[in-house]
Amino acid sequence: MSDKIKIVNGKLIVPDNPIIPFIEGDGIGKDITMPSQRVIDAAVEKAYGGARKIDWKEVLAGEKAYKKTGEYLPAATLEAFKEYHVGIKGPLQTPVGEGIRSLNVALRQTLDLYVCLRPVRWFKGVPSPIRYPSMVDMHIFRENTEDIYAGIEYQTGDEKNKKFRDFLINEMGVDKIRFPESSSFGIKPISKDGSERLTKAAIEYAIQRKLPSVTIVHKGNIMKYTEGAFKNWSYDLVEKDFADDTFTWRQYENLKQAKGQLDADKALEAAKKSGKVIVKDCITDAFLQESLLHPWDHSVIATMNLNGDYVSDQLAAMVGGIGISPGANINYSSGYAIFEATHGTAPNIAGTGKANPGSLILSGVMMLEYLGWDKAAEHVYDAMEHVFAKRRVTSDLHAQMEGATLLSTSEFADEIIKYMH
Repeated sequence: MSDKIKIVNGKLIVPDNPIIPFIEGDGIGKDITMPSQRVIDAAVEKAYGGARKIDWKEVLAGEKAYKKTGEYLPAATLEAFKEYHVGIKGPLQTPVGEGIRSLNVALRQTLDLYVCLRPVRWFKGVPSPIRYPSMVDMHIFRENTEDIYAGIEYQTGDEKNKKFRDFLINEMGVDKIRFPESSSFGIKPISKDGSERLTKAAIEYAIQRKLPSVTIVHKGNIMKYTEGAFKNWSYDLVEKDFADDTFTWRQYENLKQAKGQLDADKALEAAKKSGKVIVKDCITDAFLQESLLHPWDHSVIATMNLNGDYVSDQLAAMVGGIGISPGANINYSSGYAIFEATHGTAPNIAGTGKANPGSLILSGVMMLEYLGWDKAAEHVYDAMEHVFAKRRVTSDLHAQMEGATLLSTSEFADEIIKYMH
């Protein structure tokens, strides 16, 4: 009998037959949703022999919702995600010229899904632009509710822009605006609370999975009171709440100044040998280079919203592209989580069978791991390794692989199910 996932004393309680709400999505959403569910269902059946099963419950958003209800994001959909705690969605097209600024952002903000989690790994056989893609194994924790997602903007020529400009110049004494009469303005809020809960989630994730490092990515050398504060608040939290499990670069630098390079190096090596998570920081532009040249030096990445957007797309490109990059939006306190395809709606190929369901399938795998159904998740990972190694792929990857066999969206899902051992 189907039942709801619950939160008891801060822990996720998952029944054997959980009800999982899903949004089909716009464009290729209709093409990839059912094949992805078939893969997830097959993995659960393979792993647990009928003892566990997902009860999929469709909820509406996007164009489908608008046609049926006159709303792009009905209140009933938000209530369903709150009621059942865990859900999954296909890509959604942001309405043009009216309504909600972004359906995806609205979901994240309303449910306070403050972590955008994007794991990045390479599958053997998938084309990559870098020399050693097998060394890429990163987990991006992108803050999901602040920064540009809570951005305040005033367009040049607007009356509010003039008021804001006059306030900056006349009240705050700002004299650095090069062309004040033609400037638009943007404000990005970065809070201590938001920074701490994001970093806490990243550190706990690294500790639980025995991952070697967390890198705080920021542009604090220029934006000292927003991104620089994010770095400092993160270090403060780690050194206060996770002292037994971590060693930070800030501690390393302080030790080097107090006792010298040799003692600092010894402390760092001792921390690594004892299994402590090494917490470091890196300027954003330097990190984009570092991740290409030395991907093995970075495991978990903790960063703000805009930086996380850049980082996520670059790392996805390093392992084959956004078509096979999964994602999740999670609130680790409330337990709310929505797993999603990270690509767009691609309306030009909708209904053609060309869409790659890999992103949504792997997001479903992340969902299985979140539920604690790791055995089912491993079945999908193993099967996808086999399928990619045999070069049996959808059109996006087929165009990049010599000697590959072209599969439709549905055939690709069938192939994964076939190789579940």
